[in-house]
Amino acid sequence: MLLGSLYIADSPGKGKGVYTSEPIEAGTLVEIAPVIILPEKDSPLIDQSFLYNYYFLWGEEHKQYAICLGYGSLYNHDYDPNCIYETYYEDGTIHFIARRDIAAGEELTVTYNQDPDDKTPVWFDK
Repeated sequence: MLLGSLYIADSPGKGKGVYTSEPIEAGTLVEIAPVIILPEKDSPLIDQSFLYNYYFLWGEEHKQYAICLGYGSLYNHDYDPNCIYETYYEDGTIHFIARRDIAAGEELTVTYNQDPDDKTPVWFDK
């Protein structure tokens, strides 16, 4: 499921990003994205590839990696994001939800720390 107003465009300094052509109200489910779960034995290989910047930690113990399909791997990081994401391990999906009202033309962002209150620097800010 993908909200019909979402589109991909260049995000200054970040590559591609997810944007909306229409306003989105806080609490709106904007995307349910399926994931491809990598076998645990293959997880170290992703750190040596271009996909290093696009995976999600997966599983209760975060020992697996997942590649999010749909627009999921294109939501850029922000320490004060306008969206959150929730992982559903049993369903193999990630839900992206508006954290606040989002204006038309605005980029949708998440924190790569998953918790919007966690301001710990992410790998590219260290």
